[in-house]
Amino acid sequence: MAALQAALAAEHAAVYGYGVVGGRIGKQRRAEARTAYDAHRARRDALVREVRDRGGEPVAASAAYALPFQVPDAAAAVRLAAQLEERVAGVYSDLVRATTGERRGAAAGALGEAAVRAVRWSGEGVAFPGLAERAGTDAGAAGPRTSASPTT
Repeated sequence: MAALQAALAAEHAAVYGYGVVGGRIGKQRRAEARTAYDAHRARRDALVREVRDRGGEPVAASAAYALPFQVPDAAAAVRLAAQLEERVAGVYSDLVRATTGERRGAAAGALGEAAVRAVRWSGEGVAFPGLAERAGTDAGAAGPRTSASPTT
């Protein structure tokens, strides 16, 4: 239940963060930001239902979240989107480790989706998404970063 609640809290934060991204992102990437926002809202809602179905009280969203840096323009919005996805991937990697069966498969799917979005936003990826963030370094135990062409 703790890992489910952590994933729910991460989704709440991602939804908030994408609200900021959407307000600053350039027109050429606005649809991509909207798609990510909708995906996080859907995952958040599914996690709320799952926590309730398991007899828990879903963790509530905060009224506001501290951003890791100022987001004055489109370039900063892109960096924020990448960081949101990297953080979500890390939380889902914890959920993969903490669960089994169908729940584990769903968490792995969410991890993969977040990792792909992170690469699209940043243009870089790691060999094992979700693990580098837990190591406290950019590459950490996950290995070297690889380059990818960001979607513009």
